Amino acid sequence: MILDQSHCIWEVATHLGEGPVWHAGEKALYFVDIKSRKIHRCAEDGSARQSWDAPDQIGFILPIMSNKGENGDFICGLPGKLVRFSSSTGSFSTMLEVETDQPGNRLNDGYIDSQGSLWFGSMDDGEKAPSGSLYRLQYSSNALVNLQAMDHDYVITNGPCMSPDGKLFYHTDTLGKKIYAFDVTPDGKLSGKRVFADITNGGHPDGTVVDAEGFLWVAIFAGNRVERYSPAGEIVQVISFPCSNITKVCFGGADLRTVFVTTAWKGMSAEKRAQQPLAGGLFSFRVDVPGLPQYQLSEYAS
Repeated sequence: MILDQSHCIWEVATHLGEGPVWHAGEKALYFVDIKSRKIHRCAEDGSARQSWDAPDQIGFILPIMSNKGENGDFICGLPGKLVRFSSSTGSFSTMLEVETDQPGNRLNDGYIDSQGSLWFGSMDDGEKAPSGSLYRLQYSSNALVNLQAMDHDYVITNGPCMSPDGKLFYHTDTLGKKIYAFDVTPDGKLSGKRVFADITNGGHPDGTVVDAEGFLWVAIFAGNRVERYSPAGEIVQVISFPCSNITKVCFGGADLRTVFVTTAWKGMSAEKRAQQPLAGGLFSFRVDVPGLPQYQLSEYAS
């Protein structure tokens, strides 16, 4: 149940806002503006705002657990590489090059599972060629990187996430208007790819997140809404917004019952932007079913 209406907590006007992630240790929300090459940070109510310039288009920002078990830096997806970002210094350093043979691609949405592994997608920056893939990144006990391509042939990858029990994996084909479900083993192998939801009522599925009951929340780009799906793939709730391009949702706050929503003005004419002055804003609303904790990338996962 929605406990209050969505409202804009930061009129940040992101060109392509994406990747909201709640950092419990800092009691802060981080998110990115891909096209404007920015990282933004704020408190739960939208205050305590801070922004950093990124060196290129930045698809996601997710927290890293240090080897001492403390809050560390962040891993971010940039075209052709994964980078480490330090919020204390504002510095970026390359961690791993990815798809150096695909100069037209960039990295897009990402997710960290309960095992501390990173799942992320690549996509054609021109949004035309099916050159995108889904990847899984983990570290072995001796800190050697293990990067695996898990699925292929996407134009725009989005919304990797898992069910609370870790047995179902969801991934979005935004241009194809489909959300796929996979069976996933404890060691991260995917099988049984099938269509979980087919978006036929307007708009494109974008970023997703799963709540504690295993229901999937989906941002609908060019659809003015967020949809909540049951584990059976049925729409059980629709939340409307005063702007059309809804990009991703995440849970946060002390009780994980605040839902944060990023939006974008990408592709909108000047006239349409004037009609939607909150396009690109950061929104939030409260719910009665909490989300799952935000996991951190483990550099020393087995």
